[in-house]
Amino acid sequence: MLNMTTPSELKSPCVTRNGMVKLPPSQPNGLGSASITKGTPAAKNRLCQSSSVPSILPPPPSSLPYHHHHHLDGPGMPNSAASLLSSDMEPGKPLLVLDEKLLNRLLWYFTTAEKCVLAQVCKTWRKVLYQPKFWEGVTPILHAKELYTLLPNGEKEFVSLQAFALRGFQSFCLVGVSDLDICEFIDNYPLSKKGVRSVSLKRSTITDAGLEVMLEQMQGLMHLELSGCNDFTEAGLWSSLNARLTSLSVSDCINVADDAIAAISQLLPNLSELSLQAYHVTDTAMAYFTAKQGYTTHTLRLHSCWEITNHGVVNMVHSLPNLTALSLSGCSKITDDGVELVAENLRKLRSLDLSWCPRITDMALEYIACDLHKLEELVLDRCVRITDTGLGYLSTMSSLRSLYLRWCCCPLLTTTGLSGLIQLQELEELELTNCPGATAELFKYYSQHLPHCMVIE
Repeated sequence: MLNMTTPSELKSPCVTRNGMVKLPPSQPNGLGSASITKGTPAAKNRLCQSSSVPSILPPPPSSLPYHHHHHLDGPGMPNSAASLLSSDMEPGKPLLVLDEKLLNRLLWYFTTAEKCVLAQVCKTWRKVLYQPKFWEGVTPILHAKELYTLLPNGEKEFVSLQAFALRGFQSFCLVGVSDLDICEFIDNYPLSKKGVRSVSLKRSTITDAGLEVMLEQMQGLMHLELSGCNDFTEAGLWSSLNARLTSLSVSDCINVADDAIAAISQLLPNLSELSLQAYHVTDTAMAYFTAKQGYTTHTLRLHSCWEITNHGVVNMVHSLPNLTALSLSGCSKITDDGVELVAENLRKLRSLDLSWCPRITDMALEYIACDLHKLEELVLDRCVRITDTGLGYLSTMSSLRSLYLRWCCCPLLTTTGLSGLIQLQELEELELTNCPGATAELFKYYSQHLPHCMVIE
């Protein structure tokens, strides 16, 4: 089974949930399923990855969606392709459908899921589609159980990854893998040593030793994500982190606390982006960042770091003065005073996420409106103390492009206050999901006065 999502592309009629497309299982390379996702920034809480397919797929049982028609001629083959391939042509006259120059231009118009199927039409189409340019930004998602095939003698053999190498994939997401699985992946993927730039490990049992081997062997790795990996320790970070890493994301890893931040700050001088979800990180850790990171780090996401208070914000704004994107989502001890520190010291911010910060009030929005003149995106989901007064401050921010007010259930946030947002004429996206003041009349009012803004109910 193959799961794919491409938010900007058309969805197949066999979409199941979360925009994922299911295709039949493959056989030749032993990968029973692989997920492919491709998406938008994580700040919008959407999937941010996309992937590949095995080398050969059987014809899909349902029709393949196209921009102008949905007809199939034969089992799983597009009508135009089938008719051209089977039509009686004059002897010696080349088929237009096999013209590689034409295919190189035509095949750009298909979605990732469609390209996976079209690559099975014939050898010529596969040759054209297996060029790396057609798969840029696509991340294969491989589960541990898909990495091996069972031999007749009962032994397991690691699958061939040659089809992935032909397409030049530089990013992989590995789910549920162990130290041995990672070593096998490195040995069997031809581009692993120098060509892989990004690796995401999710719900895996990687240990300190496995982490050290991976970062030592994969010399081209610059982006690393560790999610739900509970077998490595802070000592493992000290022994394995390499200065070439520029982006690091750590979430739901139970052994991560202040000492992990010390390792990150000391060993990653070129870090530009750090995402952290750790329940045991305290204010002290926010003072560990070095002067070098003060210049290089532009994105910091602290998700559900419950122990961080306004004192931690003081340390953070002085250590990382050049941030352009900051998330304090779920940092429930942050108050208006903490937001004031952010607004006064981080004037370069373009994105700010204060969702699930229940102590934030209208005063925090006043600080934001007065000082953050470059802010383009503001997330205030579940900030239940915001009222019409706070929206009045936000309506003066001409730089805002995206505003999120989901589940802001304060009874003092009314239709009248929300209607004042029409002053934000540069607004491109406004989301008011389960906002009590959002009425049908209000959305009609927005359609008249904010014609270029996508308003989500």
